[in-house]
Amino acid sequence: MTEAAAPPPSDTQGRTLRQLMGEPAWAAMLGGALVRRHSIGSTLLRQGEPGQHVLALLGGVAKVLRLERSGELTLLAFRGPGELLGEVAVLDGGTRSANVLSITDCTVAVLAKPAFLRVVADQDLYPVLVRYALARLRESDLARAGGDILPRLAAALLTLADLSAAPPGSAVELALTREELAQHLGVSRNTVSAGLGDLGPFGVQCARKRILLTDLPALRRAAPRSAL
Repeated sequence: MTEAAAPPPSDTQGRTLRQLMGEPAWAAMLGGALVRRHSIGSTLLRQGEPGQHVLALLGGVAKVLRLERSGELTLLAFRGPGELLGEVAVLDGGTRSANVLSITDCTVAVLAKPAFLRVVADQDLYPVLVRYALARLRESDLARAGGDILPRLAAALLTLADLSAAPPGSAVELALTREELAQHLGVSRNTVSAGLGDLGPFGVQCARKRILLTDLPALRRAAPRSAL
């Protein structure tokens, strides 16, 4: 019996919404939008507020956190340049289901709800948005797929550093906790703490609610290409 072929990779995997919708649609969406800049640790969207606008992330990295009824925070996702923030509440007419905070300095374009919905209809973006949402769920599952924690942790930190587009040779500061990294990777906080300690010689420094990456070339040596 011949072995079944592995399913082909999704054409949405690793692609931003900007790439999926194409440059003409992205440009049309940003036409007339207000550009704002936010410093590291800023709240971009608040859970429970009505969805009156959408943010297009032009630069920097953000984290999506849901406040549970228990009072605990659950990390849902990271978002980088070329992604949208807050589109679900605008599309379904509900309230924000999570908070969005910047983990680096961020630049966003603010799109009012009527303008965003008009572009979605004019550019026939509903199918693209559905594919995009499904791809993000799949990527979240892959991040928790298991394996040696050290290369996985190094790869996750490098991904966030690369998304921040920091100048070559500069340090990258991330407003990120050990608990959030543990949730992202599907491991315990103690496992992440131990892994961050092991990555110290590769330029990883930790403080309260902050992680500083001082030597990205060294950190890449701790993350095999297969983990990136």
